[in-house]
Amino acid sequence: MDIFWHVLMNNLLPLSVMIALGVVLQRAFSLDIKTLSKLNFYLFSPSIIFNLLYTTDLSVAMVGQVLVFFVLFMLLQYGVLEILVRARGYRGGMRAAVRNSVLFYNSGNYAIPLNQLAFGGNPYALSVQVLIMMMQSLIPNTYGIYAVNAHRSDLQRIMRTILSMPVIYAIPLAFGLRGLGVELPVFIHAPIGYLADAFIGTALVTLGVQLGSMKWQIKGPMMTDLGLAIALRLLGGPLLAWLVVMALDAWVMDVPALMAAALIVSSSVPTSLSSVLLAVEFDNEPEFASQVVFLSTMLSIVTATGVIYLLQA
Repeated sequence: MDIFWHVLMNNLLPLSVMIALGVVLQRAFSLDIKTLSKLNFYLFSPSIIFNLLYTTDLSVAMVGQVLVFFVLFMLLQYGVLEILVRARGYRGGMRAAVRNSVLFYNSGNYAIPLNQLAFGGNPYALSVQVLIMMMQSLIPNTYGIYAVNAHRSDLQRIMRTILSMPVIYAIPLAFGLRGLGVELPVFIHAPIGYLADAFIGTALVTLGVQLGSMKWQIKGPMMTDLGLAIALRLLGGPLLAWLVVMALDAWVMDVPALMAAALIVSSSVPTSLSSVLLAVEFDNEPEFASQVVFLSTMLSIVTATGVIYLLQA
């Protein structure tokens, strides 16, 4: 019960307040959500990723282990999603919207505080989560952009869009500068820090603006689609992560217990704001994406608490 109230008071309620502010601002001023999404894609998101990677101590062995897990976990999720997409007969942009709602999870402003709660601020567990956040920032800016545009645009144009995303350059740049021991001057590092600090608030307000512009008329088929996507994200995610960790530890490589637990917790979080930002930026089922993020975030207080409880049992 202590975990439940901690997640409620320190994760869910602060997120809800920021989302509510976005709803109020949208109802009062009809904000331009396209501008907000561009600020997130081109300024705040690459800044927080660069800042975390540049300032976090990561070993080569840990990077390798986490990347192996992440690749297998994503492939397994994609396989399950492909079965769902074919069974439900999704077409066009809805295929990408459903996939994105499960594949992209909130590994930053939700998962990092949750990680610190579950593992008492352990720096090793936090480093695992930072690596997951790195990959969860890279995938939406590459595969995610391709997925929401593949049904209506040519490959050359999609590649130009992907190559214009700053985050794909921020990751190798951060690793390179840290590996070479390059210390950034204050006039560069300080602005990056300011932008990184602004990411969470701006992304949550953007979600609130999108929610505030919706009519919230959820019909039968939409309710089913939302339920399936949320179930796969909140229940299927940690279950598949547990299967991958067990398989890796049994047959491929030694997975430390703390790393295994951190990876499972990281998979139990709700749908990422990236799915909303992609949906808004490229006009791909924004109402479905926004509702998945909002509802999965609300329900995750129960499911994420359950995952932590089972790991500690």
